[in-house]
Amino acid sequence: MTDNTDFDSKAFLKNLTPEPGVYRMYNQKEEVIYVGKAKNLKNRVNSYFRKNVDSVKTASLVRNIANIEVTVVNSETEAFILENNFIKKYKPRYNVVLRDDKSYPFIFLSEHQHPRLSLHRGAKKQAGEYFGPYPSAWAVRESLRTMQKLFPIRQCEDAYYRARSRPCLQYQLKRCAGPCVEGLVTDEEYQQQIDYARLFLKGKNKVVIDSLVKKMESASLELRFEAAARYRDQISALNKVQEQQWVSGNQEEMDVFGFVYRNGIASIQGFFIRDNKLLGSKSFFPKVPSESSPEEVLESFILQFYLAGNKSIPKQIVLPQQLQEQKSIELVLSEEAGRKIQFFKGARDEKKRYLELANKNAETALESKQNQQKSVFARYLELEKILDFEKPIQRMECFDISHTSGQQTVASCVVFNRDGPYKTDYRRFNIEGITPGDDYAAMAQALSRRYKNASEESKIPDILFIDGGKGQLAQAEAHFEDWHIDKKPLLIGVAKGTSRKPGLETLILAGNHDTIPMSADSPALHLIQHIRDESHRFAITGHRARRQKDKKKSVLESVPGVGAKRRQSLLKYMGGLQGLLKASKDEIAKVPGISNELADIIYDHIHS
Repeated sequence: MTDNTDFDSKAFLKNLTPEPGVYRMYNQKEEVIYVGKAKNLKNRVNSYFRKNVDSVKTASLVRNIANIEVTVVNSETEAFILENNFIKKYKPRYNVVLRDDKSYPFIFLSEHQHPRLSLHRGAKKQAGEYFGPYPSAWAVRESLRTMQKLFPIRQCEDAYYRARSRPCLQYQLKRCAGPCVEGLVTDEEYQQQIDYARLFLKGKNKVVIDSLVKKMESASLELRFEAAARYRDQISALNKVQEQQWVSGNQEEMDVFGFVYRNGIASIQGFFIRDNKLLGSKSFFPKVPSESSPEEVLESFILQFYLAGNKSIPKQIVLPQQLQEQKSIELVLSEEAGRKIQFFKGARDEKKRYLELANKNAETALESKQNQQKSVFARYLELEKILDFEKPIQRMECFDISHTSGQQTVASCVVFNRDGPYKTDYRRFNIEGITPGDDYAAMAQALSRRYKNASEESKIPDILFIDGGKGQLAQAEAHFEDWHIDKKPLLIGVAKGTSRKPGLETLILAGNHDTIPMSADSPALHLIQHIRDESHRFAITGHRARRQKDKKKSVLESVPGVGAKRRQSLLKYMGGLQGLLKASKDEIAKVPGISNELADIIYDHIHS
């Protein structure tokens, strides 16, 4: 790393304001390499340019500074929030960066006449109640599956619910009371199940069970034995779930974080407790620059976790150590949440028990991560040996194409570095303007779009895998034939064997199309299979999402000459899409704004 002589720190500091704010440090490539906040900008930035800097990380950072920009704010709270927004945007190399900044999912109970239970992620705009947050969408789906067995409440989408004229399979399986069909369940009975589900989600299982016991006894005395049996089964299922599903305690709302930092890897384990239930846990491995202190890592994580993304901030947060600016961070989070937030060290009782469990899980996750890295490293070494690579392979990419009969084609590009999957750089491409089912053209378009503006050598892979045979590989060869950058990836096609079983793949080298021999138990082949399978998974996920989105589109949206206002008029005068489908051309032409010619086009289009 060469010393940087372009930045005149004395001239910059001479006119720097002492007010609170956020500073961004840039290198010679005009990349943001560090973001920081300060109560006093002049004093804080000046500390980087002292003669005796005790931190290796700071010394390395200062050598790379080519420019500094500052943003003055009104308060320290604003500085915290703005700093985290910049870290999320730029992901600077010298900052601790939280890799997972997504909002967490909730269980949503709508406010319809017959409310619906569903998974919700994002802004809470819809009217209804939100329960959570859960650590993952999987945890929500598991909970919803459990709820179906306990309370026969609908989970179908509103459009499906409104279109029903007879009960669906969920009713036959006794997992829905069938409110969509008149006469199957009264509004009072359905509302009762809603009330039970609400109490259950709030952790008041005992109240639900006590109420069901009374109803079972009452039904039995009134000789309504079928109803009594239903209540009995519901009580039994609730007791079973209460024993198995959650660790219960006395804490109404609390997040607990275990923390281990060793050999440059930080492992953080979060436990999320809501309504006296442990909803689940999640492991985090933030990107940590070398020579960072444990205090800096944990503090940066906590701020980014709650300020970056749509997170629910609980009243109590338990940490294994005190933060450097704990009082200020408590104030920031309290303002963000609109109520008082407190940190605890987990020294007593239940908090201590949860913290010990979180720390133990963080330690286990770190060991697993280190073992995985060793395994990945061994696979890279084997691949470098087989391919005669002179330098270590730093980056690999793999492309795959997914479609259904040529429709909704999606191409995926996944990226692996020395640690394994590097999901930040994953990309998907919706393929348009090709003959349906033409995988070669789809591959050519994906490659063109991926590397259209490639300039940084660090972003160009050492190896590019193409999921497919010689035809798909030829598209990659054609794209890189007139490549404008010195660095050119090694192209390898990964063709499935005749039986499509793992271990029987054929690896085809670009140029002479020779095959690369590898045994089925080769660590290098396992690495190639991993990146190929990951690209396949990523492509299929994108294709399914696109297919689902197209299903939800109105058939009217693709009619030429029919905009939003005309669509609205057609649906209004025809009584909805079903009425429009039954209408004749003459009836369509009677809608205001629709000519006879346009009526012909609409009729032909919706019936084609």
